[in-house]
Amino acid sequence: MKAISFMVCSLFFFACLSFTSFLPKPEWTPLLDKNLSQWDTYLSYRHKVGYNGKVPTDAQGKEIAPIGYNSKGQQVFTVVEEKGEPLLKVSGEVYGCVYTKQEYENYHLKLKYKWGEQKFDPRKNLLKDSGVLYHSKGEAGKDYWRAWMLSQEFQIMEGHTGDYWNIANSAMDIRAFLPEGMMNAVAGHGQPFLAIGTGSGRDGFCLRSEDRESKNNDWTEVELICFQDKSLHIVNGQVVMVLQNSRYVENGQARPLTKGKIQIQSEAAEVYYKDILIKPLTQLPKQYAAYF
Repeated sequence: MKAISFMVCSLFFFACLSFTSFLPKPEWTPLLDKNLSQWDTYLSYRHKVGYNGKVPTDAQGKEIAPIGYNSKGQQVFTVVEEKGEPLLKVSGEVYGCVYTKQEYENYHLKLKYKWGEQKFDPRKNLLKDSGVLYHSKGEAGKDYWRAWMLSQEFQIMEGHTGDYWNIANSAMDIRAFLPEGMMNAVAGHGQPFLAIGTGSGRDGFCLRSEDRESKNNDWTEVELICFQDKSLHIVNGQVVMVLQNSRYVENGQARPLTKGKIQIQSEAAEVYYKDILIKPLTQLPKQYAAYF
């Protein structure tokens, strides 16, 4: 009798084990918790109207040091709670970034954002602005605003979410219409790839193909797909930019830029982020491969 009971229990155990092996494995890893345990911070300056790209100076003309890394007690990047879930609050009052401690390569990132009420100099009279910077490497403060690392930018901005900016000496090729005169390049999925950024002979900006930001300041979901040298900017499920040949230029030589940390900008506007999730990719998802 004992032998039969043992056999039944064993069969039940192995049946359960077999069943669980067929259950879908969790793919998405959350990056946000109440302690910002997977992130570090860097704060630059409280920029004023008329900033010219130089290191700010005091009344005696002495250069002012940036606030710097992981400033104790900083309140620019904090976690608040809404309906039991954590939200990253970016106050915007000081230029800077919260950035992942870990580097990432070949991944699908998604998150949601929503604008707050506050705006600060030097953008009080301009559109609310932020951004996700990917393939970030090196020290912070390498850009015009002395706030961010060398990287590629997925712009988050009123009416402009999905735009591209090169940060510092990066560059990309983007499916875009050729700009003329004072026009900017505009993303177009049926267009040839156009070099944008350092070493291209064009400035490092390209408009998204269309505005897909949620209306009435509802949560907007953005997705970033990065695989090898390629990336896609996706807003509320719609591809708004197709990019490839991610690189940076150093001493006149182009070098691949296909992995790095992820930064979220503080850029003079209050903004909230939630549901920040990432999963690794072993190939470019089939539904997006045709864009290339």
